[in-house]
Amino acid sequence: MNIQQFYEFCLSKKGVTEHFPFDEDTLVLKVGGKMFVLTSLKEWEKGTPSLNLKCNPEKALELRTEYEAINPGYHMSKVHWNTVNFNSDVSDKMMCELINHSYDLVFNSLTKKIQAEILELEN
Repeated sequence: MNIQQFYEFCLSKKGVTEHFPFDEDTLVLKVGGKMFVLTSLKEWEKGTPSLNLKCNPEKALELRTEYEAINPGYHMSKVHWNTVNFNSDVSDKMMCELINHSYDLVFNSLTKKIQAEILELEN
């Protein structure tokens, strides 16, 4: 997966917006105003990309033991976030599943009103 494929995959989800709240390097994708993925553009350019993704705490621990490329979230809550490195033992298919899981966790945490507004915008 290259950065364009990653970007298009994420933006194809309902209500996703892009932001640079920390600096010009860290791309943050949000749904309903809440982060579900962060990535460094400089690391993509260097060929060492990774994503910070929200994850169910139990699943996060399981994934960290199963995959070398999945570690506690860098500069994030180690309970709720994982850092997933590309170009390792996580397939593109699995990466998409992890992005979907992160998006779903955040979307489902939004109020019913905000969820409905997002779903309405997309119709």
